[in-house]
Amino acid sequence: MSPDTVTVTAAPATDTAKPGRAVTKARAARRRKVLIGSARVLLLVAVLGLWEVLARAAIIDPFNFSMPSKIWDQIWTWTTHGTALGSLGEQVWYTLYEALVGWIIGVIAGVVFGIALGRITFLADVLGPYIKVLNSIPRIVLAPIFVIWFGLGPASKVASAVVLVFFPVFFNAFQGAREVDRNLVANARILGASDRRVTLQVVIPSATSWIFTSLHVSFGFALIGAIVGEYIGATKGVGLLVAQSQGTFNAAGVYAAMVILAVVALLAEGLLTFAERRIFRWKPTDSDS
Repeated sequence: MSPDTVTVTAAPATDTAKPGRAVTKARAARRRKVLIGSARVLLLVAVLGLWEVLARAAIIDPFNFSMPSKIWDQIWTWTTHGTALGSLGEQVWYTLYEALVGWIIGVIAGVVFGIALGRITFLADVLGPYIKVLNSIPRIVLAPIFVIWFGLGPASKVASAVVLVFFPVFFNAFQGAREVDRNLVANARILGASDRRVTLQVVIPSATSWIFTSLHVSFGFALIGAIVGEYIGATKGVGLLVAQSQGTFNAAGVYAAMVILAVVALLAEGLLTFAERRIFRWKPTDSDS
């Protein structure tokens, strides 16, 4: 009877050990997230508070460096009373529209050319030197040329965003196509798959993680392209707000525009991260390791 008793009592202990460890691990992960979030908030509050104190004490020049309270007042004024160019929402949407269109075009072009050159060696050998030369050009300096070509409208800003987005996406897609497991390609060919099916069903899915890595960076580049184009010449947009604030020596306006752009970029990054997690749900996370 004692061996049976030992077996009956030991089994539940083994069964309950795993859920107990899982609960403990989940609690530790939640505590770590709370700790990290609190540390981030405290760091931000400390930096802003120190900035405010130094500016009010005239240790740093409040005219050139402004202060967080004035930046907030500027954002509030733009939000409630609008800007000299119109409502703040209109300016943000105009810049976001240019960045989104340029980002979409740049991503599509980068993925298509990257996969094509990654799959076709002859094409990569022919176009490779030209792509390297174009990539070596400081692409920001192309913004004035685009303004001359396409005018002050959104087309010149979209073009600036496209050239900034294209190359990081292209190189990641190209490398992803080159890094595909050769065994998968060989097995697909053994099963009778054509080049088109291999590309669509093997190469592109395998390169997706490489492509998504570039998307996080490339949207920020799209915003930069739109802002630089608006700064050089535009009829509306956040970049024009920056240019006007600089022209009137309104440091708070420049910082306020930067804060607005940072919020837009963070929201876009959050959406991309959410989409990536939904697509790559099958991949193990760090918490599972």
